[in-house]
Amino acid sequence: MLNRRQFVRIVPALGAFAISSDRAHGQTPEISAWPTAPAPGSPRDESFPSHHPFLAKEMVSVSHGNVPRVKELLAQSPALAKASWDWGFGDWETALGAASHIGNRAIAELLIEHGAGPTIFSATMLGQLDAVKAFAATIPNVNHLRGPHSIPLINHARAGGAQSAEVLRYLESLGNLPPAGDLVPLTDMDRESISGRYVFGERPRDLFIVDSEKNALGIVRPGATRRGLTHLGKLEFHPVGAPAVRVRFERTQEGMTLGLFDPDLVVRGVKMA
Repeated sequence: MLNRRQFVRIVPALGAFAISSDRAHGQTPEISAWPTAPAPGSPRDESFPSHHPFLAKEMVSVSHGNVPRVKELLAQSPALAKASWDWGFGDWETALGAASHIGNRAIAELLIEHGAGPTIFSATMLGQLDAVKAFAATIPNVNHLRGPHSIPLINHARAGGAQSAEVLRYLESLGNLPPAGDLVPLTDMDRESISGRYVFGERPRDLFIVDSEKNALGIVRPGATRRGLTHLGKLEFHPVGAPAVRVRFERTQEGMTLGLFDPDLVVRGVKMA
């Protein structure tokens, strides 16, 4: 564990890491600060022959709504239609999953044409009623299925608009809709007390930053993607899209501490003033 003097020594190094943020619940993440994937014909990097990670990340991001860029990437490598990315804490999203919860039919159909495997989420958004019924016949509590960022299945039907109206009516007829998942209220005092930097190691990036944007609490490791935090009560949270993960804050003799559990303790950090 770092003491305050050690922490001060590593702070300058943090400037090298961009703290990117995505908008919670499926809006297009910011990618302006991301490193660029190698251009075709450039020297191969250590990820070769696997696709460069940032190429997969970009593919998932632009599949929320950037049709021209999706076409460019598919022309460069059709296999990117199957790309996936973990936005943090196990919130995995595929390119098709991105298009499906946004309701972008053009991108979803393009991805499937290039080899992306259709899912109940894509079928729901595309209004493919027979396919959804077939899924529902084999999946108990189908309305409780959630896609990337924990977005419920029925929201994919709503995103599909008029063309998925029959699917929406069908899912509503099944009942047993998922709970709204209202946040447990968090006082301004608690929000302020847990906001800050939590150091859990000696390397420059061994910390989490907890902050509040428009009264919505979030957590980010420098250079990664900010994730919203859902309050479960008693200063215990789960990150958006990762309901099995727990972020717990405690007031101790050391000060405020952060514990990350998945499901056991992964790291424990101390808030630095």
